[in-house]
Amino acid sequence: MEIPMIDFSKLEGKERSETMALLHHACEKWGFFQIENHGVDKQLMEKVKKLVNQHYEENMEKSFYNSEIVKSVEEKNKTTDIDWESTFFLWHRPNNKINEYTNLSEELRKTIDEYIDQLIKVAEKLSELMCENLGLEKDHMKMAFSGTKGPSVGTKVAKYPKCPHPELVRGLREHTDAGGIILLLQDDQVPGLEFLKEGKWVNIPPSKNNTIFVNTGDQVEVLSNGYYKSTVHRVMTDKDGSRLSIATFYNPNGESVISPAPKLMYPNRYTFQDYLKLYSSTKFEEKGPRFESMKKMVNGQ
Repeated sequence: MEIPMIDFSKLEGKERSETMALLHHACEKWGFFQIENHGVDKQLMEKVKKLVNQHYEENMEKSFYNSEIVKSVEEKNKTTDIDWESTFFLWHRPNNKINEYTNLSEELRKTIDEYIDQLIKVAEKLSELMCENLGLEKDHMKMAFSGTKGPSVGTKVAKYPKCPHPELVRGLREHTDAGGIILLLQDDQVPGLEFLKEGKWVNIPPSKNNTIFVNTGDQVEVLSNGYYKSTVHRVMTDKDGSRLSIATFYNPNGESVISPAPKLMYPNRYTFQDYLKLYSSTKFEEKGPRFESMKKMVNGQ
């Protein structure tokens, strides 16, 4: 099963309509996809991964292997309420707090900050493309996410260390993401990420050539009135490799009021008699405009 790959370089040429159709299909039927030629500096991406791995090895690895979860798994106790991961979280927007994380080296903070500046542009571009495919104003999602302060952007940095008994514990348990658009810079060697599609788990391969893996969260599903789905996923542990995951969340601000885009909603709270009156004169026409007319009638327009 080949995961959809969206080539951003094709959005400006004669293959734009085909690329937009593929993106729509990926959002509607998969809830996840990959993007290439995204415009984020690949040397910068490599530097982010290198510095994060270095930070983990120097500051986090020892304490993780001394933790209670490791002791429990080493004693061969199956765990269902804990995740085999070593993580930290960074906030970038609406208030950039990168320099508050003084436990990180200045080089790592500066590098991540530069990376996020470029990645937010990709997230905003994706939000515009999704809105275009849904027939909405291109800034609808951004405005819905903004509240009075702008969208919320944060990054979960995670290592999924080697696990002696992968059968006993998940790297990260099954879940959907609460927010909007999630952009993942992940390991290029060690697998583990899996998404559920049509009742079967799809293995997400390590990202080669610094493609970015994207999935849509619960708020995109709500905003799109269910046209686009948030998909259940998980991380499996590995006996031989330690997997890197740098997931950036382009989310609504905490005060944002989220609802389905009115344009995507069916008409509601009308009598069947009123519908039949409209139907009698539009029976042999497309139903979409009929639904729109019913919405206007219900709203007194």
